[in-house]
Amino acid sequence: MRTVFGLVLVLGMALAGFAVYMVKGYVADTESALIAERQRAAQIVETVEVLAVNSAKAFGDTIMPDDLIAVRYAKDFLPEGSFATKEDLFPEGMDISRSVLVSMDANEIVLSSKVTPQGQIASITQTLRPMMRAFTIYVDAGTGVSGFLRPGNRVDIYWTGSVGPTARQDETFLIGSSIELIAIDQSTNRNNTKTVIPRTVTVQVSPADVARLAQAQSEGKLSLSLVGSDSALNVVPDGDQAITLPEPPEAPVVVTEAPVEVAPAPQTCYTTVRRGTEKVQMEIACTN
Repeated sequence: MRTVFGLVLVLGMALAGFAVYMVKGYVADTESALIAERQRAAQIVETVEVLAVNSAKAFGDTIMPDDLIAVRYAKDFLPEGSFATKEDLFPEGMDISRSVLVSMDANEIVLSSKVTPQGQIASITQTLRPMMRAFTIYVDAGTGVSGFLRPGNRVDIYWTGSVGPTARQDETFLIGSSIELIAIDQSTNRNNTKTVIPRTVTVQVSPADVARLAQAQSEGKLSLSLVGSDSALNVVPDGDQAITLPEPPEAPVVVTEAPVEVAPAPQTCYTTVRRGTEKVQMEIACTN
């Protein structure tokens, strides 16, 4: 009987030890799973819903509520000017559209900088910064970089003409550096990939520079040189003078020598004296 009791006691202790071992393993696995879950949660980026266009939009296209979808975007990296709801994008009513200022791809989020205020159409005035004006320059294949210009590019402007009334031949001068283009012909689309020889380009300059460019275009010929995107840009702040016209050379100074006063030659007076049959002139003192 004692043997049986001993066996039962040993078996019970063994089962209890096994149970403790299993509980410890379960607790350890649970703790490992919790730690792993916390690590995964720390790596998850918080997102928010914002509005995006459901199809590609070009400059000038209108946006209505049916053109929008909600997409999730990382909250910490959300660009400024996004819209969370259609009410935010159309505060004046769902029947008043907004227009696209910058081309957008499908599923691209809508930003306030890429659309006009509600009810306004897209035009070149939206691309003009404060204190700046638009001026159109007439170009051809030679002066317009063979059609490789795009809105948003920067160009150097050269003027060819004669400076001053005494100039014998035309000369070429750099009159503007890193001037921004805002339109090619009648298009402000920066994503246009077609190579077309433009007839006009429109630049963004200060009001005073508009007068200088108008004078330069009327008195000579303007040519453009495309500035590379990796070049060191010498960009003039908005409103400051960016166009400098060549000045005519100074007229040479003519030095006129004063006349030299010459002392009058001494006056000699004579008288005629008869000596016999001869007449002889004799010098005498002059009297006035």
